[in-house]
Formats: sequence, structure tokens, C-alpha cells
Amino acid sequence: MTDAPRSPWPIFRSFQGVGFVALRFDLVAGLTLAAIAIPEQMATARLGGFPPHIGFFAFVAATLAFAVFGANRYLSAGADSTITPIFAGALTLIAAAGTPAYAEMTTVLAGLVGLFLLLAGVLRAGWIADLLSIPVTTGFLAGVAVHIVLSQAPALLGVPGGEGALFARIAALAAHIHATNPLTIAIGLGCLALISICERISPRIPGALIALALATYAVWRFDLQDQGVQVVESFRVAALHIGLPNASLDDLTHVVGLAALIAIVVMVQTAAVSRSFPSDPSGTPDVDRDYVGLGCGSIASGLIGGFPVNASPPRTAIVAETGGKSQLSGLVAAAVVVTVAVYGAELLGHVPEAALAAVLLFVASRIFRTGEMRDIFKKTKAEFALVAVTALAVVMLPVQTGVALAILLSLMHGVYMMTRTHLIEYERLAGTTVWWPESQRFAGEKLKGVLVVAFQAPLSFLNAYSFAQEFRKALARVDGGLQLVVLEASSVVEIDFTAARILRNVIKECRERGVDFAVVRLESVRAQAALEDFGVMAELHPERLFHSVDEATRALSPGAQVIETSE
Repeated sequence: MTDAPRSPWPIFRSFQGVGFVALRFDLVAGLTLAAIAIPEQMATARLGGFPPHIGFFAFVAATLAFAVFGANRYLSAGADSTITPIFAGALTLIAAAGTPAYAEMTTVLAGLVGLFLLLAGVLRAGWIADLLSIPVTTGFLAGVAVHIVLSQAPALLGVPGGEGALFARIAALAAHIHATNPLTIAIGLGCLALISICERISPRIPGALIALALATYAVWRFDLQDQGVQVVESFRVAALHIGLPNASLDDLTHVVGLAALIAIVVMVQTAAVSRSFPSDPSGTPDVDRDYVGLGCGSIASGLIGGFPVNASPPRTAIVAETGGKSQLSGLVAAAVVVTVAVYGAELLGHVPEAALAAVLLFVASRIFRTGEMRDIFKKTKAEFALVAVTALAVVMLPVQTGVALAILLSLMHGVYMMTRTHLIEYERLAGTTVWWPESQRFAGEKLKGVLVVAFQAPLSFLNAYSFAQEFRKALARVDGGLQLVVLEASSVVEIDFTAARILRNVIKECRERGVDFAVVRLESVRAQAALEDFGVMAELHPERLFHSVDEATRALSPGAQVIETSE
């Protein structure tokens, strides 16, 4: 991260600067979040082979812990469909789903994932957020949006849903398309339209909450459940048990690798969520503190019999889009979830699944950032390709593979940009002491026997060889009589071992040809230290470091004649 290190205290960071006027916004956002979280947490728990109430345990534990230790105002933590299939599939190879051994291994896994995330936060591994450029983040969210649409399409149409990869789910939808329920579709599309209209009027109107309430009333009033409209099923909650898992060393060795993998996926998704929904759009997200909050949430979930938790893009979008101001919205949602868990299923008996699908489809439409994509496409076709490839990877591949590929693409793009840096020649603005890259926009002049060049990027193994090659070409272009080479290094903020070795050889070559060499404006403290540590100063000598090109040319070539003027 580029910001100065933040203090790990105080706790409840997301509440800082939030006044009482924000309470009503957090209340509305929290109620809407609860309406989404209740069925989602139940479904995710079943996806992992757990009773539905375990999803509630995970959501409440993660929400409380993140509210205390996290930083992001909007981030919603809890059971997540991104990581649940990963660890569920791996754990079934160790213990059968639904058995006490399976549940025990899951709590162990949750604790280990939490410890890895805490370690990442303490070590300030938030730099992982820097691996996701805006195009990659846009593509990532687009892929998530497609997953939401595919997962909610069966509920919207009133048909059975498929499982597995993209094409398997599409095939399942196609196979049951003849069995769509018109009433279900009407409820879903009606709710989606109502939410969209409320959003157009004012984002502060709780359109999602209004749509859910009206749809639920319609199902109850007109007995639509008897006409094939599916509603959220009732459930029973087991007693809460708090305690450490009874884990052996053998258990730890079985799941520690899986825990590391899950932690990495959580870190990447949390970084993407924190970047996409920052507490302060003008600031830098405190991803390190968010890792701490998620780590504590996963540990708390394990202590009460839950499973690893993650940051949720769609639920976070719900909080942001419905006007939430702090983690109080999450606490409101947690309180509602606890109330529903304690007082039974009657509160959920008439909520149509199509209405919940409509809310999530609206969220998908918002995180599918068409405007951002259009802007990227207009300005850089190459980076738009990153958007498209990232989205396709997240949609077509297993999510963890798609996210890993997204990071790889972002890194490759960054490496490509760095390797494109070229050596440029400077000239002096006529009548001044200012040296500037050659341009047709102003009159410039050069000094006889003096070559001034610049390299506007960190020097590393990625570009050091091309730097040396272009430097030698620049020397060859000079018409004899070269006495001094000046390297303007204001943009060289870092020099690695390979680049230092090559720079030292370049200086040595100049010396052997009888050409003096100077480095100017090397402002980076790290780069200065690298010159000393890697032996470059032994070849250059300290008296060949200057504060400006003008200072160097006056000191080392005081009588140089102006030999060229360009327009």
C-alpha cells in the first residue's frame, strides 16, 4: 500500500465520523441486508453440507467480529458461495458430509483460515489489493454479476436449478424452461421493476425492502403458494455451543494447506470488495484492517460451530446501494437474523424466492459496471481486453482459478507496462537552465560533447537489459567528441541487484571510452541505498551525484558550446 502505516487501534473504525443522522440509513440498509442474508446464508450452509442454522451462526459471528475489528463501512462478511464449494469438496475427502467428524474439521479449518488472515493483516499484506487494477476489478465484478444472474434465474422463473459449471446450469435451465411459473415470473419482474423505479427516484428509498414486503403480502393474501409460487422454507435452530474444536495434530496437517488456499481466496475477494466499495472514495481502503476483521470473524465462526467466512460482493453492494453509513447496518442485520433464528420460521413462511432473486438481480446489474467498461473501451482497447478476459475467467472457470488468473493477468499487464519504458534524451529549454525531454512544442538546445538521458521507471531485471541496449544506441548516435553523459534519474525510485550490475557496467564502459558519467536528481532514498549496497558508487564516485542537470553540466563541462537548436 502507498499510504503511511495505520495504527491498529481504535476498534469500531467504521463508526468513526458517523453521526446520529446516519442511524436511519443504517437501519434501512440493515433490514434490507437481513432480507438478503437470511435465505442466502441458509442456502450456502446447505451447499456446504451443513444444517441451515449454521449459516446463521457464521453470518452473526462474522458480522460482529468485523464490526469491531474491520475498517470498511459497507463490507458484509459471512457464509459465502465462493469459498464454500472449495472447502466442502476438499473436506468430503477426509470425512463424510453431515458427520460429527466433518463438522469438527470444518471448525478447525475456520480457525486456521482466521489465523492466516490475521497474520496477513498484521504483516500488512494489503498490497495484494494493488494486484487488482481497475480493469481487472471491473472484470471480476462482472463475472460475479453473471454468477448471481445464473444462480437466481431458477428462482425467478420458478424452475429447478442446476449445479456445477456454467454450461451445466444453463443446460438445466433450458431443460426446465417449459415449466416456468407465470406468477413467479410476474413477482420477480415486478419486484425488479419496483426496485429500479425507487432507485431512479432516489437511492435512499428502500426499494428492495418495499418490494419484499409487498411480494410477501401478495403471497399470503392470495395464497399464491398453492399456485406454485416457491417461498423460503421454514427451519429449526439447534442450541448454540461455544468451544474450541477437539483437533489433533493430524487434523491440522490435513487442513492447513486447504486453509492457506481458502485464506488466499478470501484475501483476493476482500481486496476486490474493499476496492470496489471504499469507505472513502477519495482515500485508500485499509485492506490490512479488513483482513484482521475477516480473520476474527472466521475464528469466531469456528468457535460456535460455523465454517470459514468471506467478504460478499453482492451483500456489500446491498449495504452501499441502500444508503448504509457504517457497520451498524451489519449489526442490525445480525440482530434480525438472531430474532428469526430464535422465534422460528413463521417470519419467512410467505417470502417468495422470486422476490429475493429480484433483489440480487438488481445488485448484479449495479456491479456489472457498464459505464466503466465503456470508458475503458474508449480509452484503451488493450486494457478492455483485461476486463473481458477476467470476466470470462471468473464465469467459465472455478472461481478460485478465475481470481488467480485475474491477478496473473494484472501482474502481466504491469510487467508489460514496465518493460515498455524507453530511454529518452533531454535538451535544454532555450535561454533557461531547465532540461526537458525533446519536444516539437518548444525550442531546445544541446551542448557539444554532452549527452543527457533519462529513464522514467524503476530499474529492475524487467527493463535493465533494454536500458543498457538503448543506452549504447544513444552513445552510437552521438557524432564523436562525447565527453559527458548525464543520467537524469528522478523517476528511478528503485534499483534491484540485476539493474545495479548492468548500470555499473554501463558506467564502466563510458569510463573506458574516456567519457565522464554523472547521475542527477536521484531522489529516491531506496535507489541511493542500492547504489551503495550493490557497488555502483564504487564505479561512479560520490562527486558524480548532482541535484540537477544544469549543476552537473556546469561542474563537469563548463565551457560546452551550444551545438543544436530544435523547433
